[in-house]
Amino acid sequence: MDLEALRHANFSQLNTAIGDWGTVVKNLTTLEKRARDDMKAKADRAKWAGVNATVSRGFISKTAGEFSDALTQATSIHNILKDTYDELVGYRDKLKQALDNGFEKDKLSVYGEKGGGFRVVAAVHPEPPGTQEKAEALRDRIQGLLGQAATSDSTAASALRAIAEQADYGFSGAKYADRDSAADALNKADAMAKLAKDAKKMSPEELAEFQRTMAKYKDDELFAAQFASKLGGKETLQFWNDLAEIHAGARGEELKQLQSIQKDLSMTLATATLSDAEGMQAWKKRVLDEATTAFRANPADALRPNGAMGYQVMSSLMHHGKYDAEFLNAYGKQLLKMDMAPAGTTGMGTNDLWKAGNVTDLVFGDDDGRDPMIGYMKALSHNPEAALETFKDKEVFEHTLESIRYTDRDGAVAHALEAAVTGFGDGEKATDHRPHSKAQVALMQEVMHAVAQPDTGAKLVNKATGESFGDMAASYMPEISRSLAGQGAESIFMTDSQAPDGLEPVDAQRFLYDVAKDPMGRAAIIVGESVYTASSLEAHIANPELFNGRSEMPVNAIARNAGIIEGIVGHSVADAKIAGDLGAEKDANDALKTKGDIVKSFLAAGVNVGSVALVPMGPGAAVTGAAASGFFGGIAGIAVDRLLEGQQAEGALDRALYDSGQTLNDTMESTKAQTQESIAQVISKHGSTELTDDEAREVVRLAVEEGWTDSDSMMEDIHARPAA
Repeated sequence: MDLEALRHANFSQLNTAIGDWGTVVKNLTTLEKRARDDMKAKADRAKWAGVNATVSRGFISKTAGEFSDALTQATSIHNILKDTYDELVGYRDKLKQALDNGFEKDKLSVYGEKGGGFRVVAAVHPEPPGTQEKAEALRDRIQGLLGQAATSDSTAASALRAIAEQADYGFSGAKYADRDSAADALNKADAMAKLAKDAKKMSPEELAEFQRTMAKYKDDELFAAQFASKLGGKETLQFWNDLAEIHAGARGEELKQLQSIQKDLSMTLATATLSDAEGMQAWKKRVLDEATTAFRANPADALRPNGAMGYQVMSSLMHHGKYDAEFLNAYGKQLLKMDMAPAGTTGMGTNDLWKAGNVTDLVFGDDDGRDPMIGYMKALSHNPEAALETFKDKEVFEHTLESIRYTDRDGAVAHALEAAVTGFGDGEKATDHRPHSKAQVALMQEVMHAVAQPDTGAKLVNKATGESFGDMAASYMPEISRSLAGQGAESIFMTDSQAPDGLEPVDAQRFLYDVAKDPMGRAAIIVGESVYTASSLEAHIANPELFNGRSEMPVNAIARNAGIIEGIVGHSVADAKIAGDLGAEKDANDALKTKGDIVKSFLAAGVNVGSVALVPMGPGAAVTGAAASGFFGGIAGIAVDRLLEGQQAEGALDRALYDSGQTLNDTMESTKAQTQESIAQVISKHGSTELTDDEAREVVRLAVEEGWTDSDSMMEDIHARPAA
């Protein structure tokens, strides 16, 4: 900025712009609140059906999110403009004061020159003593003010341009309180990109600074996009490969530092991929182009002649954060094409494909980074949209699920599938209700069918996958109940699923039976059934108009359904005990407590998880205070408490058939008691014009026993059992 421009600057237009943006912020604040508290809240509570259950609700939810992003972006622009205005006006006033003081006190005149320069000369002759020194001091003062004004102006322009470039469509959601914070983010990004250009030259102090900066700015949109763009796609891969080689075998504090860097760098890059800025488009393309490139820190290293493939490096940075769905889909298509290339039985050969050669351990944790599908699957587990899109391809689904038999990717695949069918990412806060779409139900049916396959399906359930399969069952308890009940139960087992009858009964039964062999899977099914049963009973007693008939009929159907599901689980446990496959009693108790505590925390936070859908109950599930759609949570919460107090396994387990029978009987009695207490509490809370407490208890007793007997017959017909 030159002298005359600042001295005679008129900021009235900028001030007008600030006022206009202030009005925009004010109006958007009102609109965002209405979109969130009125439009979206009503959509969440509405009993949608058919296409509206997913399309309309999803559109409204997305629109409300756009209002929120628009408000955030408008607020950032307003804040930056106002901060810049205040700074420039301040620099202009200080410049005028410096010029006035120079003339009045030191008899110095300042003249602007062509090209933006200026000169300071004595205003009187002869020059007073010390004039030269005073002229130099005034020159430096003026130059400093011009430099500060130029920085304020240029960094504001850069920040505003960067915010605008974050999204081609819609709004970025970039949030900044003032110009300085936005400018600092961009400057820090430039500095960190410069450091990462050569990992081999990073000093311990620089590495520590890199760690602190990534931890601070990992969610900052401007920082992330600027950092990745400045560093470059290929250079990002080279940096991580080099850092992993330099710190191979890290222990103690060094290991903790590298784990922190890996997590925060992964999240930074994930944030960066959400940007539509030109630099990020180039970054994504380069990463895809370099996916098969071999990366080595030292080309002369004879121990690693081939180096890590780009897929392996990039996937090792995908364990954390929500990557852009479009980028994940493009990356996945390339990776899966290679993963599916080896000939032979579906899923075979992939282990040898990635495990060959002496590749650096790229992950500072349990994984070694050699199998890039692990990192990719973990990325999908944080992006349900991308996960569903990936697994909609039946060939990809079958290959990926079958491949867990021959690799160590089973847990990562299971989490990705869980995200795809539930609509919630691993660790994502459940702030809204997401009805199952037709595509999700179709994928859930594929999962169930695969696990239900005789001889081979049960082997897909293990310690790494059991919990996710159990969570899927819990989330799909309404659809499972509908499939077990058959046609005519639509008004009893309520759901806003777009495909409420999309699950096959036999596959559902076998799926529950085999998943129940895993302690965490079993716990998820038991808790899910208890919550769904309690909430459904409460829904029908509180709203008799839901079913056109006597209240006894829905109560009977719901209780019988509980008997069937708990019977399948009970027989699975008993059969596993006979076969010698039952895990330790403590594992079962711990699993049940863990699941129960998670669901209790959701219910206590106001997230209703019963009649319409269940929120995911995985280890990464986070609780929020926002209420999701659903009918009731009160009785369901009591049911979980009762479950934890009375339905945990007791006594030593052995291999005797008699003891197994006793355990089965205890489980059936527990199911009856659980369901009877739920209906009794519902009647006490809401009343019933048709059923007394005693009548309801008797209806439940008979129905649970009937369902339990039916479950035994069902499993005898469709599953080879050791007790047969």
